Amino acid sequence: MAGQRIGYVRVSTLDQNERRQLEGEVLDRVFIDKASGRDSNRPELKELLRFARDGDIIVVHSMDRLARNLDDLRSIVRSLTGRGVRVEFLKEGLVFSGEDSPMANLMLSVMGAFAEFERALIRERQREGILLAKQRGAYRGRKRSLSAEKAAELATRAALGVPKSVLAREYGISRETVYQYLRMSRVSPQHSDG
Repeated sequence: MAGQRIGYVRVSTLDQNERRQLEGEVLDRVFIDKASGRDSNRPELKELLRFARDGDIIVVHSMDRLARNLDDLRSIVRSLTGRGVRVEFLKEGLVFSGEDSPMANLMLSVMGAFAEFERALIRERQREGILLAKQRGAYRGRKRSLSAEKAAELATRAALGVPKSVLAREYGISRETVYQYLRMSRVSPQHSDG
């Protein structure tokens, strides 16, 4: 029995167009993550890894959509090909099947390393651009989610013992952002909820 052609798409932000990545491909099923690729802890990727069977073909636009670092990329591809799943990267024109030659493994490592290096260069240029903009006085940073009044109210409520998850939900921010506001207000956060 022939396997399924399964697409995997990852977009970093909600406003990116995920359809464009596998446009024109005939697929039986597509898994779409709207998350950063900094690690492999993504819900749809986990589901894809659970779902894929011997004989299936996983189609991905490019290596950096599957993983941002070489270790994760190699681990995911080996996990899939070890179960008889073929992995195709459209942009790079590479296919991995588990019966890969030393040359195919080298290509995976080299292309993955280039993708990781390119991402690091982008981050470095971004940091340099922000630094130059700050020196010119043109960079203000990200707009705060809460006004100073709301941030003070949040800090007071946290000091009174309101759980951080409740505060995050009520103020429409993440728990990490709650902790950032508490650090800024010098209120010592208590880890009373998980």
